[in-house]
Amino acid sequence: MPVKDLTLTSPDIADMERIDDRFAGQFGAETPRLVVDGIPAQAVELAVVCHDPDAPKPFGFTHWTLYGLAPLDGAIDIDAGRPGPNDDGGHGYVGPFPPYGHGDHRYYFHLYALTRPVEGEPTRDEFLHRYGDAIVEQARLVATYSR
Repeated sequence: MPVKDLTLTSPDIADMERIDDRFAGQFGAETPRLVVDGIPAQAVELAVVCHDPDAPKPFGFTHWTLYGLAPLDGAIDIDAGRPGPNDDGGHGYVGPFPPYGHGDHRYYFHLYALTRPVEGEPTRDEFLHRYGDAIVEQARLVATYSR
């Protein structure tokens, strides 16, 4: 997938650092703020996916899918997006909650710039299969968490 000028940062989460407890499952799971820069001209929509590949499940654990975001530089207006399904059986952000003693888990916050809008509320896997060809650029922020 293309990676060029698009960046994803957060005033709440530092790249490759531990996620603060206030964003974790057992402490209220506050949704972290995200900031985007360098959106390509072809982008008509942005999507966010947060995934833990270290979860003890065959395909990891998806913590967040968010679709329908305007392709604008700056702070992402999370409330303007359309929450999709997470692997906890709900919609929207679900905070890190790895098993005790399982070590550090990595949480990948992926940002996708798309050339066509996402229809409906696909799961992470459905989104990647259906819209992989529409991803013009991507960026990611990776952080860790353990209990």
